[in-house]
Amino acid sequence: MSSVLTVRVTDEMKYQMDSLAGVTGRTRSWIAAEAIKQYLETESWQIGEIKKALVEADAGEFVSEEEMEQVFNKLAPENRGGSNAD
Repeated sequence: MSSVLTVRVTDEMKYQMDSLAGVTGRTRSWIAAEAIKQYLETESWQIGEIKKALVEADAGEFVSEEEMEQVFNKLAPENRGGSNAD
């Protein structure tokens, strides 16, 4: 089952959708629906992860300051063997 949804987009977005639709052989409607679907999936996943993190935080499940410092030190450019020259 599907429903009709009217949205306003910029002229540039409409042009990009039309171009993509033409190249892929899809309709503009399919392109828009797929974009919305992907957005909803990503946002739902992110919100779920945030909720899980809040539950952990409320339970006091934190990394200690010492453990976090070890991670920062490990990731610091001067400790990764990389070059700082551009």
